Amino acid sequence: MSSTAKALELDQDRWCFRMKDLCEASGLPRQAIHFYIQQGLLPAGRKTGRNMAWYTDEHIERLRLIKKLQHEQFLPLKAIKALFDGEDGVFSARQHAFLAGVKDRLAESLKTSEDRRPTLTPQEIADKTGIDAVEVERAFELGLVGGARSEGELRIAAADLWIFEVFGQVRALGFTPELGFGVEDMALYQDAITELLNEEVRLVFSRLSELPPEKVAIMIEAVVPILDHYIMRLHSTKIREFFANVL
Repeated sequence: MSSTAKALELDQDRWCFRMKDLCEASGLPRQAIHFYIQQGLLPAGRKTGRNMAWYTDEHIERLRLIKKLQHEQFLPLKAIKALFDGEDGVFSARQHAFLAGVKDRLAESLKTSEDRRPTLTPQEIADKTGIDAVEVERAFELGLVGGARSEGELRIAAADLWIFEVFGQVRALGFTPELGFGVEDMALYQDAITELLNEEVRLVFSRLSELPPEKVAIMIEAVVPILDHYIMRLHSTKIREFFANVL
């Protein structure tokens, strides 16, 4: 089918923007937009040729939201994607209403994240943790930490400094780049915890949604520290069991 024929199949009133239009409307470079598509943060456009694709108002709004979350709230890309995954169908309108009701009744320590506005440069983080500034930038590119570029300078959310402190402690034990260990290995743990959280939320809704939100909030506040301890101890237990069974 020719490119012209493919284009005729589109609702041209809706699919009316090209890549350059997205760049102009969002203020983001072409490379960043392609990266967001590759990472699943932005739906792909409708291709009508090898080098031609069309986009909608929804794409522009999504890009503006990504920019706001990343540049103003300094959320990591992985956190933004998890947020969008929920908005794009994981949670129904009824589920959102229930979760919002629970959130309103949670203690501030659980419903409010740290202030993500203070920022540090990669070099400042390197000086504090011993992690190379290049690896700090790599963590940002992988979506493991929040930050934004402004006039060519990368600023990382100071609230994520603890991640590099932990990684620095691990590296000091001998888990070095020479042995193949890098900051990207931290994604293993972030991905696992994100998947666990998604399952926990589904369980809460499927089993507790008929209860008053204030009661559910009290239950969650009480169970979180217990489960944190369980996860930590279970990890250690599984490691010991693994080596106990090595012949």
